[in-house]
Amino acid sequence: MCRLCWVIVVVLSLATSGLLYKFVFSGSVVAGDDGRQAIQLSAGERDIVFLEMRTFLDSVQKITKGIVDKDMKLIADAANKVGSAAQQQMPGTLVGKLPLEFKKLGFDTHSKFSQLAMDAESLGDEQHALKQVSDLMENCVACHETYKIEVSLK
Repeated sequence: MCRLCWVIVVVLSLATSGLLYKFVFSGSVVAGDDGRQAIQLSAGERDIVFLEMRTFLDSVQKITKGIVDKDMKLIADAANKVGSAAQQQMPGTLVGKLPLEFKKLGFDTHSKFSQLAMDAESLGDEQHALKQVSDLMENCVACHETYKIEVSLK
């Protein structure tokens, strides 16, 4: 009886480990034809990711306008819109399809926007905000160099 219990525990542990690896680390990724990793998503999931990217871009535009106009409130508001709180809106099923490094870039990007908002409010330094935007854009470039989104036919 005890031997059967141990066999069940081992089998369930292996299955859990496999699922954990698939949904936390590897995601739903294949080699792309252009050297990038192709993340396989449904059309709706792709639209969610693209909407987030467009929202990032819109925020960067507003932040740079705020820098030019010396409008720290605009900078803080635009950065807060896509800060750490915004990442909570991603469906868990979608997050499970994303590879770990993609998720790390995404979390880091949201975090950097949150820090930019806090610094804009507390420091009021446009040059510091511009440096932070430059750092943020490195994440965007790294992500677009490494990944592309493809609609999965499954």
